[in-house]
Amino acid sequence: MKIAFVGKGGSGKTTLSSLFIRHLAANEAPVVAVDADINQHLGVALGLSEAEAAALPAMGAHLPLIKEYLRGTNPRIVSADTMIKTTPPGSGSRLLRVREDNPVYEACARPVRLDDGEVRLMATGPFTESDLGVACYHSKVGAVELCLNHLVDGPDEYVVVDMTAGSDSFASGLFTRFDMTFLVAEPTRKGVSVYRQYKEYARDFGVALKVVGNKVQGPDDLDFLREEVGEDLLVTVGHSDWVRAMEKGRPSRFELLEAENRMSLQALQDAADDSYAHRDWERYTRQTVHFHLRNAESWGNAKTGADLAAQVDPGFVLGEPLAV
Repeated sequence: MKIAFVGKGGSGKTTLSSLFIRHLAANEAPVVAVDADINQHLGVALGLSEAEAAALPAMGAHLPLIKEYLRGTNPRIVSADTMIKTTPPGSGSRLLRVREDNPVYEACARPVRLDDGEVRLMATGPFTESDLGVACYHSKVGAVELCLNHLVDGPDEYVVVDMTAGSDSFASGLFTRFDMTFLVAEPTRKGVSVYRQYKEYARDFGVALKVVGNKVQGPDDLDFLREEVGEDLLVTVGHSDWVRAMEKGRPSRFELLEAENRMSLQALQDAADDSYAHRDWERYTRQTVHFHLRNAESWGNAKTGADLAAQVDPGFVLGEPLAV
């Protein structure tokens, strides 16, 4: 399953992303973790030192390699230079799988050893001072979108993406690339404002959205979230001494995380697993094409000098049978 964690800055989404990734690893699930936030903190939350996290390869810096590999022998894509972040796969395209080894993972992913297993970690790369005035962060996240467009994942495999804060993912079709989106919300008016944006944008695209209430301190906080988000509220998470120790760089073993928080993480996994029954590869492919045509018309054709609508393979549907 492809799973996104979203929320406003400071909501705790990176912390919860890292806890969920640790939980999946403890359950011996294969995981590809992706830090797609403009502030790159997922590596540190997973136990890397600041230096180790800073040394992670940036997906954005390897975009030419990613494009060339995914292009494969697709005759509709005349060159890697004509691929944009929304380019859909077609006959001849190379596809990515969670468990395999491939040049994209070799260049962009690094193994991270956790208490109970190992995950692959990929990062878009930070928005640096040299990018100011000459680059848009959406171009960096575009590497994530392109990979997700070409990813074939099964029911017992997990791709967990810590998204950029707020509603930036709506600048493209990235928000439709997930089987489940967990929106982390604090029990405040600002905390639920991003939820309302996501709910409104996602309404027409069948996006599965559940709210994780974070920093919930009592019945009043819980009642507030229930009033604001209704049945979309899945679980709540309160204070954690384990998380506080982790944030100080002194975490204990993950098995010592508070029982109530372990139960909340299991509820997230159950919700993600249940979403698999509603997976619709035809709709997924159709939405990929929809956003590609929109981006082609608005800026892609002018940027590449090509008619990017011609990249669409009308007979192609991404799906698990293609992974055989």
